[in-house]
Amino acid sequence: MKARVIVGALSALLLVGPAVADQAREDFNPGEVATSNPATAGPVDLPQGPSVLYDNGPLVNSPGTGVGGADEAVLQNVSLGLNTLGAGHQVLNGNRVADDFTIVDPGGWDIDAFTFFAYQTGSSTTSTITAVNFRIHDAAPPGGTVIFGDNTTNVLTSTGWSNVYRVTETTTGVATDRPVMANTVQLASPLHLDPGTYWVDWQTDGSLASGPWAPPININGTAATGNALQSIGDNGVTFAALLDGGVGADPMGLPFIIEGVIVGSGTPVIEVPTVGTVGFVALCLILGALAFVSLRRRRTA
Repeated sequence: MKARVIVGALSALLLVGPAVADQAREDFNPGEVATSNPATAGPVDLPQGPSVLYDNGPLVNSPGTGVGGADEAVLQNVSLGLNTLGAGHQVLNGNRVADDFTIVDPGGWDIDAFTFFAYQTGSSTTSTITAVNFRIHDAAPPGGTVIFGDNTTNVLTSTGWSNVYRVTETTTGVATDRPVMANTVQLASPLHLDPGTYWVDWQTDGSLASGPWAPPININGTAATGNALQSIGDNGVTFAALLDGGVGADPMGLPFIIEGVIVGSGTPVIEVPTVGTVGFVALCLILGALAFVSLRRRRTA
């Protein structure tokens, strides 16, 4: 009996081994049957308006075409030969992903929050995301210096369905087994960053076996969407280019949103006129009054 249990356990490990070993990438399986899970939670409101400093998207390339009118992040597996549904960035496997952003505003930014995106295959629309940690670098990792955050502390403050399903061109309008979650990190106090280019790397944890996976940027008709990086198995010690698993090995970008305030872009300051300006205005008023009196005299003469 014990021998059978051991053999069964080894067989199970062999079956799940390739998926669990490093979970670096979830690639499209042509033989996969599209599944539809019932919606168990409604979507959350994504950041928008003047609080959004930066959006490294787009995530959605097919709005409103999903089940129930949801938006879709469609893998262009037929038209472009792309193959990667999501990039592994799991806490359990020591995987991370990174992408860059640039600040051009002279006063810099005061950052209040980051929103990252992830899904776990087989989940419902109730989020299974349990943790996010992140760091900000002043150069592409692993180079440069970490200027904020760490690679262990869970700073996730809210998570919920983004109203987006990750699907393929062959499962659009049908599949719902990859609902993308919006995972927000609200900073305890604003983080000020001066103008320059920065890199953010992050890692996500979840309660299911598959993933979490980071869905890439999706632009219709475009295979190469960015310059994101990935660290596999060493929690950010080394990084390499994040490439699609299709024949083109195209570089991918990753969507995320930054919220906050542009420093120096508040309510315009009303300048108090100088003495010289006041004198000039007064002179104009006096001349105008004299002209008015002169005109009235002419009319009454």
